[in-house]
Amino acid sequence: MAMATSTATSFEVDVDSARSRLHPDPRGSDNDDAQSSGTATPLPEDAPPSAISISHARRARKRIFPTIYFESRVSHFDAESRHHDFRGFFALFWIGLFIMVLTTALRNLKETGKVLRTSIFSLFVNAPLELAIADLAMVLSCGFCLPAQQRLVKAGDWAKVGCLLQHATQAVWLAVWVYLPFFLGWQWTHQVFFTLHALTLLMKIHSYSFYCGHLSECYKQLRAMDSDDTDTESEEKAELRDKLAFELTSPSGRVTYPQNLTLNNFVDYMLCPTLCYELSYPRTERVRWNKVAEKAAAVFGCIFLLTVVSEEFILPVMNEAAISLDNAKQFSEVALILLESISLLLFPFMVTFLLVFLVIFEYVLGAFAEITCFGDRHFYSDWWNSTDWLEFSREWNVPVHSFLQRHVYGVSRRNMPRNVAIFVTFLISALAHELVMFCITKKLRGYGFVCQMLQLPIIAIQRTKIMRERRTFNNVMFWCSMIYGLSMVSAPPLLLSQAVLIVE
Repeated sequence: MAMATSTATSFEVDVDSARSRLHPDPRGSDNDDAQSSGTATPLPEDAPPSAISISHARRARKRIFPTIYFESRVSHFDAESRHHDFRGFFALFWIGLFIMVLTTALRNLKETGKVLRTSIFSLFVNAPLELAIADLAMVLSCGFCLPAQQRLVKAGDWAKVGCLLQHATQAVWLAVWVYLPFFLGWQWTHQVFFTLHALTLLMKIHSYSFYCGHLSECYKQLRAMDSDDTDTESEEKAELRDKLAFELTSPSGRVTYPQNLTLNNFVDYMLCPTLCYELSYPRTERVRWNKVAEKAAAVFGCIFLLTVVSEEFILPVMNEAAISLDNAKQFSEVALILLESISLLLFPFMVTFLLVFLVIFEYVLGAFAEITCFGDRHFYSDWWNSTDWLEFSREWNVPVHSFLQRHVYGVSRRNMPRNVAIFVTFLISALAHELVMFCITKKLRGYGFVCQMLQLPIIAIQRTKIMRERRTFNNVMFWCSMIYGLSMVSAPPLLLSQAVLIVE
């Protein structure tokens, strides 16, 4: 009995403690008058004892029977909810992938006697040394930017000559490194990695050269003002001098142009996970090598999972569809096979998309950020809540978006209307995507380019007054187009090849 009383008392204390946390008691004292809200009807002097007890019970802190306290609030997934921490679903995502790998391994062990299929895994061991040497040579070839910019400090004209020479050099540089995998006959895995790295380095050297070129013009203008022999300087010139000096100094005030034109500064920038050059960046205090090891392990883990998904759920569907299409005689059969193949590829391509996102923006960039003590880790925003493709393009890949906004849209906007500048930005992005698709298929089909440019009319529709207010519907349509679009990338080549067979 004593134990039960003690347990009940302890439970009441816990309930009262929880109540005080959820609903802080506004009374602040034991005085009944102070505790009264002033809205209750005063009890008459001749009130019965039961009425007096109930009146006091309304202000009692403890009850014999446990009380559940309710309040007006929305659910976690409601649009008005303040809860935004869904890391548990992130853990569930990885648990689901582990279950997928485990069940796949058991099925393969039962059917073939092997844990995993190895047709795609074998691609990684084909000429890895050749890929590493070529990639190192490509990285070292970016070094031409530094002496070119150092030369501009002493002599040269960036605005008239240097800018054009940089454009021409970059075009030749990109053409050489994109052609090299075709010349060496590399497989698509090596070629896609090499091409993506080449595009990354191209954006880096472009940003470095054009920003430093701009600073060289400001530096020359500032030095020209120093040669002015007048004793007094007008207010306008003084303001211009301050503006130029501010332009040549980093936000932290620790680095100024041209002191930044050093090998250490250039190498540091090339290693930093950013595509936009600045004189300085926010830094962390030290390198956390345990974080580097964690993210490096995650990179190889994601690559392993990408390979398993492709090996077990994408490649078999594609092979089976190709065989079925060879035996199809009517267009209706072709359409049915394509629709079935696309439906079977929906989930695998969605998982592949999410893994590619994680391996690049969370783990690869995160590892380089740790190694270089790069402080700004904002590589992506909540793109999964996007309601149109323009919002997705801003939040899915923040480094590339910052580059395009600064060096493409910003430059175009000076000479053309906003809509035309947006079109030019999407055009350059679409050409880059088509280049990657060309490296995968070895054929110039134009699917990636067309799909990218079709986003513009879709954005125009989604930005209308009728559609703009339907955020949930737009987000659903965004995800549907994303999932179906990824799986339909493989459909056009199959459709065209079968159409040729039917005609013949």
